[in-house]
Amino acid sequence: MKRVAIVVGTRPEAIKLASVTSALRESAELDVRVLATAQHRDLLDQALAEMGLVADVDLDLMTPAQNLSNFAGRCLGALGDIFAAEAPDYVIGQGDTTTALAAAQAAHHARIPFGHVEAGLRSGRRDTPFPEEMNRRLISLLADHHFCPTPAARANLLREGVSVEAIYVTGNTIIDTLRNVVPRCTVAKRAAPSILVTVHRSENVAALPTIVGAVYALLDLYPTLRVRWPIHPNPRLGGAIRDALDAHPRVDLTDSLSHGAFVEAMRDARLILTDSGGVQEEAPALGTPVLVLRTETERPEGIAAGVARLVGTDPRTILPAAIELIEDDAAHRRMANGASPYGDGQAGARIAAVVRAYLADRPARFDPAGPVLQDWGGVTAG
Repeated sequence: MKRVAIVVGTRPEAIKLASVTSALRESAELDVRVLATAQHRDLLDQALAEMGLVADVDLDLMTPAQNLSNFAGRCLGALGDIFAAEAPDYVIGQGDTTTALAAAQAAHHARIPFGHVEAGLRSGRRDTPFPEEMNRRLISLLADHHFCPTPAARANLLREGVSVEAIYVTGNTIIDTLRNVVPRCTVAKRAAPSILVTVHRSENVAALPTIVGAVYALLDLYPTLRVRWPIHPNPRLGGAIRDALDAHPRVDLTDSLSHGAFVEAMRDARLILTDSGGVQEEAPALGTPVLVLRTETERPEGIAAGVARLVGTDPRTILPAAIELIEDDAAHRRMANGASPYGDGQAGARIAAVVRAYLADRPARFDPAGPVLQDWGGVTAG
């Protein structure tokens, strides 16, 4: 029996690797082990429980006020030790976290094949977002298989010289998760419009006053408008957000939401203001327009499809875009009804097929360069 190690450290990794884990565990030929670094302890535990996953090995590496270099060193060493003890035949990591980079490097040191889920994303700037952009570039140098969410991500890797035989266009696994979560959502759209705001990028801490200014200007313009703003648990970031926000009766500041609750919040919103990459992927499939609080994105597919728009952090660009989506129903419908560019909800099954085929020394059973369907069943919110 071949052993596959799936490494998770943060909430997005657990959410986005749930369908991969489930699909791999359908095979009686594989022993699938979930290894948790606990880079973000509480959020990871919440996501694992919500996804129905249990860590087979929990390294419990998070420490108070940890810094990137300290965590990276401890993570690399701990994963190297566990790979030596567990002897996996294949390792899977997701995205662009410090955990994912350490997993790729530890697998490389142990000469274990590494599969990178959500490969090929690029912003074009090595320090934006920081440190994610450099993490994902380095992982691409170490990975044996690159599971790309879109053809554009595949094109990025080909430009960088990655072998075409190592690249598979699978769709984004977050759509797989949405297919399971959305039918359980019960929230109905409120009569009064609402806006969902999320800010968690370190590079946006300095811009918080201008973002908050734009939000408060919208509240002044629309007396029935409500704003929901979940606060990232990072103490430095959460404290900065709370300091920037004065008490307002129509601003609902909450702690970080579970994934299911956050999906409901996205469906409920008239529009979303965010710097999150994951929200750029999920919201188009839910029919909610996204205004991205950044000047560039490693997820340009949503911009090209017209379901997301870059507005930066300047109120002079945020306000006109938000006002249009609040007041102009036709403009809102164009964004809300656009096609999601991130797949059909079968990414996990495709990735599992490649891994099983590789470990059995046979070709994968789907065209690795073929197009990914854009319509995954229409579970959307109007």
